[in-house]
Amino acid sequence: MNEQQLHEEFRRALQAARVAAAPASGAAAEAATDALARQEAASSPGARPLPLQRGRFSRWHADPDPPQEEEGWLVTYLDVMTLLLVMLVVMLAFSEPITRKPPLGRLDAQGQVSASVGKPLPGGGGSIVPPLGLPAPAPGPGTHAVQRRAEEATAPLSGAPGAMADGVVSPLPGELGDDIQVLRRDDGESFRIPSEVLFASGEAELTPAGRAVIDRLLPAFDRAPDFTISVEGHTDNVPISTARFPSNWELSAARASSVVRHLESRGVNPTRLRATGYADTRPIAPNDTPQNRALNRRVDITLEPPLREAR
Repeated sequence: MNEQQLHEEFRRALQAARVAAAPASGAAAEAATDALARQEAASSPGARPLPLQRGRFSRWHADPDPPQEEEGWLVTYLDVMTLLLVMLVVMLAFSEPITRKPPLGRLDAQGQVSASVGKPLPGGGGSIVPPLGLPAPAPGPGTHAVQRRAEEATAPLSGAPGAMADGVVSPLPGELGDDIQVLRRDDGESFRIPSEVLFASGEAELTPAGRAVIDRLLPAFDRAPDFTISVEGHTDNVPISTARFPSNWELSAARASSVVRHLESRGVNPTRLRATGYADTRPIAPNDTPQNRALNRRVDITLEPPLREAR
């Protein structure tokens, strides 16, 4: 037997031994693999220990996923942040713009404190002293409203007799009769007529005698076609309470309107007419005697010049 045949026999014997030892070697290999896996798992830090017996299905074994952290609190947090943002936007929409206060200034001298109380300082600074209520000066002669109107009622006409603004000649007091009082005002010519001459007590309709008195003023109105005719009704402080006139406001306004309607019926341009009721708010005498109350019950007709454009 040569060397080649010897090698061939040896190969066949080794192959037969391998075929005979196949089942035992499979179990041994599986045990060796399992032992090697336990050794590696034990040697790695932080690794989970494997079970002692896995069996032949260990290759298909998968560990369960770890439980995930719940994030339900994040939804609530986002809702709260959204509500806060909406509330801030609404508050900003309803807020007013903030104006910056001027810086506080300094008074130059102590003697200027009383003169600068409640007034802004030079240079735009604010006052450091709050405004104080100063006592009102004692009214001098002619400063009271009632006294001033009474002086106007008795004041003579100024200027040339019969002269009026813009070259219009006004009637003299004697030409209109004793029932009409002519007054010169800064805003024009005024004619004052007692209410007893024009109306019955507590009424607002012109009497025949009252219409005749109003007709005396028509020539003066025709001589001033550009003037506004303002009719003012006045009463005393005696209250009135009827179905037609609940107060003196309605009575004074109705009397002024009655005069305006009569002037319109006599051909006066209605665009020139104006009626106003003042009740007892503008007396010319104190309402303490019957004579003074009779003075306050009146109708004032004023010729107001047209407004001029500033040059």
